[in-house]
Amino acid sequence: MSSFSTCRIFILLGILCVSLSLSAQKRTISGYVMDADSKETLIGATIVDEYSGKGCVSNSYGFYTLTLDKGAVNLQVSYVGYSQQQHAFVLGADTTLSVSLSTNIQLNEVVVEASRGTVSARSSQMSVVELPVQQIKSIPTLFGEADVLKAIQLLPGVQNGSEGSAGMYVRGGGPDENLLLLDGVPVYNVNHMLGFFSVFNPDALKNVTLYKGSFPARFGGRLSSVVDIRMKEGDMRKYHGNVSIGIISSKFNLEGPIIKDKLSFNVSFRRSYSDLLIKPVFWVMRMQEPEVVRLNAGYYFYDLNAKINWKVSDKDRLYLSFYSGDDGIYFSRKFREKINVQYESSSTEKMKWRWGNKVAALRWNRVLSQRLFMDASANYTQYRHNLGLSMIESYKELTYNAASNSEFSMAYKSGIHDLTGKVDFDYMPVPNHEIRFGGNYTYHRFRPDVQSLKIINSDIQSHSFDTVAGSPSVSAHETALYAEDNMTLGEIFRINAGLHYSTFTVENRFYHSLQPRLSLSAMLASNFSIKAGYAYMSQYVHLLSNSSLSLPTDLWVPVTAKIEPMKAHQLSLGCFYELPDLFDVSLEGYYKEMDNLLEYKDGASFFGSSEHWDEKVCMGKGKAYGVELLMQRSFGKTTGWIGYTWAHAKRKFDREGQTINEGKEFPAKYDRRHDISITVQHKFNEKFDLSGTWVFSTGNCGTLGLQYYESLTGGSYTPNIAALERNNYRLANYHRLDLSFNFHQKYKHASGTWNISVYNAYNRNNPFLVYTDYKEDAAGHEMKVLKQASLFPIIPSVSYSYKF
Repeated sequence: MSSFSTCRIFILLGILCVSLSLSAQKRTISGYVMDADSKETLIGATIVDEYSGKGCVSNSYGFYTLTLDKGAVNLQVSYVGYSQQQHAFVLGADTTLSVSLSTNIQLNEVVVEASRGTVSARSSQMSVVELPVQQIKSIPTLFGEADVLKAIQLLPGVQNGSEGSAGMYVRGGGPDENLLLLDGVPVYNVNHMLGFFSVFNPDALKNVTLYKGSFPARFGGRLSSVVDIRMKEGDMRKYHGNVSIGIISSKFNLEGPIIKDKLSFNVSFRRSYSDLLIKPVFWVMRMQEPEVVRLNAGYYFYDLNAKINWKVSDKDRLYLSFYSGDDGIYFSRKFREKINVQYESSSTEKMKWRWGNKVAALRWNRVLSQRLFMDASANYTQYRHNLGLSMIESYKELTYNAASNSEFSMAYKSGIHDLTGKVDFDYMPVPNHEIRFGGNYTYHRFRPDVQSLKIINSDIQSHSFDTVAGSPSVSAHETALYAEDNMTLGEIFRINAGLHYSTFTVENRFYHSLQPRLSLSAMLASNFSIKAGYAYMSQYVHLLSNSSLSLPTDLWVPVTAKIEPMKAHQLSLGCFYELPDLFDVSLEGYYKEMDNLLEYKDGASFFGSSEHWDEKVCMGKGKAYGVELLMQRSFGKTTGWIGYTWAHAKRKFDREGQTINEGKEFPAKYDRRHDISITVQHKFNEKFDLSGTWVFSTGNCGTLGLQYYESLTGGSYTPNIAALERNNYRLANYHRLDLSFNFHQKYKHASGTWNISVYNAYNRNNPFLVYTDYKEDAAGHEMKVLKQASLFPIIPSVSYSYKF
């Protein structure tokens, strides 16, 4: 279907909606759905009129609007984990009705016991999963650190990068093809500790939603997925919080009213403390070596989340969100030695390496009318990376107090800054149409890489120099407009159709893209539906990386005159079935084609070269296809899911002057044929619950040259293929069992929880990498063999949290 035809369809739909709203005698009910205790809004609450069968869902800010015929109505308002409410009245005029729901259970660090939802089968959208934060906290993880991205990795269609990492590879895409939004603002670097933990502190979060395909038109800018993360707004009624102490880090959260029922806050802080614990070790080392005057080193990370929620009036709300997070590595040593009675030497070495994000958003919600809701925001996001190395050597003549100094210093910097203005509208002219439209403008400032080197010699000035090299800073302008309509056609069909138009201006080049989006659902029975979807996506920023780990030296760069935007077309088809009193089942298949993907040329690196970055990469194509099965139980004392993915992901770089693998198709680095995840949580009683996760996946790909290796299990020597074949070797299969036990204790005004977790419970030696080594054969000849390195053995951990 052409873009012009699609536009005509939307114009006709708009005329139809207006005519319906003008001709019918209808009235509108609107308001907010909130928690009765905290007055925090509830996202995705269901509002249904029992008489007409028509309904809606509260939006990302808890607001809903429902237009019905005049007369008697009986509204049923429900939300998972809360008691359902009914409101029966005669609708004679437009009505504002805000609803406060009460929890129907006591929430612990386990899943919510609640009636099952019907979102998966009845929604027009497919490839969407919502993860409750309480469930994320209950999943066992490395070192007992609850992690949003680790939980998402357990879902079908999502893969992790390497052992323990928080990287995401969704439906054959790369790690830079995921749009991670914190209160609607993109976060560029989402990892701590080289990717082993994510930057999202679950204590600060309210809601997490993953989109893997059939993207609504309001999202754009990435090819593979959207992770929409919303922060807590703060309790409007009372103060409460929690403190957690673990092996890696400690966390603190506090929320409450500034002005009761008017103004609230929520603040969370997390910091690792390995650098603090190791300080006594360096102090002892320094005491044992008198020549060492100063010795200090360490690594740390921290996250600070804060949010203020101001209810200005019944129609206006203001939100101010802030996030700051950093990783830091530091080293400092000063050495002084007396050479003889006449001379003394000293040296000072320092390293300071910091990288992290800052995110801020000022948001204004306004109810413009009973049927029209506005969300306007001004956003800022920043990622910066700074590495500094220095060494000063000094030789001092003690008799005459004369000194000779030499100084060496090096710095490497990169980063990206975004300023964004955005406005979104929710419009519901009639019950069968939920229209969203809006637009945004972003000013990007890229600093791909700046390297500086300084050498000073006090004796020989000709040997001193100071230089700066690297890629220049680049400014870019990005805009987007969108419109989408979520339509209900009779009792069977539901359609979400939309258009997303984006532009990107950089270095006197203008790129633009019109991206149609379509999702179709047919409700064939009350608990069974089939769905189909199509999405065309375009991406204007890239992440350059030549490592399997998430390194701070990875570069975010824009498209250029040479590097065109990445593009993807994705088709998906699925069915959804709800088994009464058992679980929900979904089966989805997808096919995705990608163009203008980037890979480093063989031997290229981001560091130590004056060559511009776009001369170091190649552009090519990719395709991915697969089948995903999800069996999920979200009610009762035993909850969890079983996920299975069968997938292929391939790449091909055959353009003139930009070939990789001689232009032949090769598997993507994280092409894995099979992925299985089983996650179970069970609540025995109010004092004890447990959870477990078992994962299995086909081994990752790697590249090996033409050599003979002894197999990892022994036996005959096996030849490998030529090094020109990229990703020609596959590691051994990966599998692991994680367990978590929670012991709860209630006090008068508080509660405490001891958590004992075991990562890799049966101590599987999973492959992290393979390397070559030498051994003697039976005849005493030395020969090369292939060996495997594993990263994490069985790792127990313990933590304690206290809620007040």
